[in-house]
Amino acid sequence: MGSGKSAVGRRVATALELGVRDTDADVEETAGRSIPEIFEADGEAAFRALEHEAVARALVEHDGVVSLGGGAVLHPDTQAVLEAYRAVGGVVVFLDVSARTAALRIGVDANRPLLHGEGETPRQRWERLMGERRPTYEAVATHRVSTDRRTPAAVAREVLAILEALDGEG
Repeated sequence: MGSGKSAVGRRVATALELGVRDTDADVEETAGRSIPEIFEADGEAAFRALEHEAVARALVEHDGVVSLGGGAVLHPDTQAVLEAYRAVGGVVVFLDVSARTAALRIGVDANRPLLHGEGETPRQRWERLMGERRPTYEAVATHRVSTDRRTPAAVAREVLAILEALDGEG
């Protein structure tokens, strides 16, 4: 949360003259409800199942940039889909962000249901979630790019440089 996935994804897709697909938007479209409404009515497990289906579909159907929600990689089946994607040369970029930068970017966002919990501030909850998720992010990613103190345009340029270098290898 707060890494700039959507903004960077749009810029990378534009530079490559490709489409961009956001799996959070896919989930909302499929469910006919917002993510906070899904969490409220059905719970996180139901959301994660919808999210996994959206990621699996996007990686098969979409020939462009796919932006995954921050928790998408937590689902074991999504990890397997990403591993298969990597095995055929797919690039998975982990946009890393510090708690301080994320807090500045997202604040107390009502559209981020995972930041609202009993006994923790949104920042404490973000730090705990990131601590739990970081090993998985690092395991599924082919590349890590820090987004701290950088504009989406600068991050996109780094991602594009990675892709260009990979293209030069093969």
